[in-house]
Amino acid sequence: MPQQARPARRNALRIGLRSLSFRVVTFSTVWAVVALVVIATLISALYRVSAERSFRSLLVAHLYSLVAAVSVSDEGELQGTPALYDVKFSQPGSGWYWAVEPVSPGLDGGIRSASMTNPIPAPAIAEVPFDSQFQRVYETVGLSGERIDVVENDFILDADNRIARFRVMGNRSELELDIADFSRQLYTYLALFGVGMIAINAIVILLGLRPLDQVRNALAQVREGTAKKLDGRFPSEIEPLASETNALIENNRRIVERSRTQVGNLAHSLKTPVAVLLNEGRAMGGEKGRLIVEQAAALQQQVEHYLQRARIAAQRDSVVFRTPMKEPLERLMRVFRKLDRKVDIVFEAPERELVFAGEREDLEEIAGNLLENAVKWARRTVRVRLSAEVGAVLLTIEDDGPGIPEEQAREALKRGTRLDETKPGTGLGLAIVHDLVREYGGELALERSELGGLKAVIRLPSVG
Repeated sequence: MPQQARPARRNALRIGLRSLSFRVVTFSTVWAVVALVVIATLISALYRVSAERSFRSLLVAHLYSLVAAVSVSDEGELQGTPALYDVKFSQPGSGWYWAVEPVSPGLDGGIRSASMTNPIPAPAIAEVPFDSQFQRVYETVGLSGERIDVVENDFILDADNRIARFRVMGNRSELELDIADFSRQLYTYLALFGVGMIAINAIVILLGLRPLDQVRNALAQVREGTAKKLDGRFPSEIEPLASETNALIENNRRIVERSRTQVGNLAHSLKTPVAVLLNEGRAMGGEKGRLIVEQAAALQQQVEHYLQRARIAAQRDSVVFRTPMKEPLERLMRVFRKLDRKVDIVFEAPERELVFAGEREDLEEIAGNLLENAVKWARRTVRVRLSAEVGAVLLTIEDDGPGIPEEQAREALKRGTRLDETKPGTGLGLAIVHDLVREYGGELALERSELGGLKAVIRLPSVG
C-alpha cells in the first residue's frame, strides 16, 4: 500500500467509527446478537427441563405398569408377563430395561425384560438412599456402554407383606441426543432469523437516517457556493435544525454585506485625504515633498491591505466562495507579459479546472504580488504551475533570478522589509501575500527554484 494512502485510509476509518449510522447499526446488532443468544440459551434450558421431566414421568409410568403386571405365585415365586408397549424393552442392548427382584425372605425368582441380557449393577443403598416413598433415582451405565436413568421402588405384593424391588431403566443417551438435536436446530434457525433481522434492521436504520445525508449534501452545496440555503423537505425532527442553519447562513451573509459596506465607506472616506497628501507632496517637490509622497503612498498601501484583511475576516467561516483559477491567472500573466516583454512567463496547469475556495480578488492579490516580484527579479523565465492535492490546490511561482538566501526567507515575509534597496517597491508584497494566505488557512513557503531563483509555493483551500 502506498505510504500516502495509509493516513487517508486511517482518517476514513476514524470518520467511519464516529459515524452515527455505524454506531446505531453496531449497537442494534450487538443488542440483537445478545438477545438471540439469551433467547436460545433460555429456550434450550427450558426444553431440557421439559424433556427430562417427561423422560422421568415416562419411566415412572412404566414402573407402575410393571408393578400391576407382577404377582407372587402359591409357591412364593415372582410371576407375570408385563407388556410395557415399547418394543425397545424386547431389543437386547437397547438401553431400555426393566427388572423385578425379591427382597423379602420367602420370595424367590426374579424376572426381567428380554432386552436385559445381563444384570445391571445398582449402587448401594448407602450411596443412593430411598426417599419417603421408598423410591430412588440414579444414573448408571447400560449393557452397551450407554448412559441410563433408573427409577427403583420397593412394593409389598401380598398379604404376607412380601416385598419385591422393581427397576425401570431408560436410555439417557437417547435423551441427550434428542436435546442436542433440538438445540442444534434451534441455534440454526435463530441464527438465520438473526441474520435476516440484523440486515432488515440495518436497512431500516440507514433509510431512517437518510434525511441526515440530505442535510449534509445540502450543507455541502452551500459551502461550495452552488446553493444559498438548505433547500428541500425535511422530517419534523430535522426541520428546526434546517431552519436554524438557514437563519445562521442568512445572518452570516448580512454580516459579510455589512462589512463590505463599511469597508467601502472607509475606503471612500480615506481616498480623498490620501489623494490630497499625494498631490500636495508632488506639488511641494524637494526632499520634504518626496518624503510626503512616499509616506502617503505607504499609508495608501497599508490602508488597502488592512481593509482587505478586514473583508476576509468578515467572510471567514461563512459561505465558501468558488473561484476558477485558470482564467484569472492567465489574465494576470498577459498583463505582466506586456509590462516586461523580455521575461518569458510559462504556465503549467492540469486539464481539469481547479477551484479556489475564496474570492477572485484575493486570488488576484496573491498571484499578482508574487508575479510582480518574480518578473521584477527574473532574468529571462518565470514559471507558474497549478496542481491539486486532497482538499487543496498548489500555486507555484518561480523565477531564474538571484533568489533569496535561506536565512533571509523568513525576513522577507515581514512587513516593510526590503532585501535589496536598488529595486523599486515598499516591501509589502510578500507580507500581504503571507497574511492573505494565512487568513484562508493556507501555507506559503519560499524555497530555492530549479531555475536558480526564488520559488514561492502557496497551498490554498479548494472546492470539489
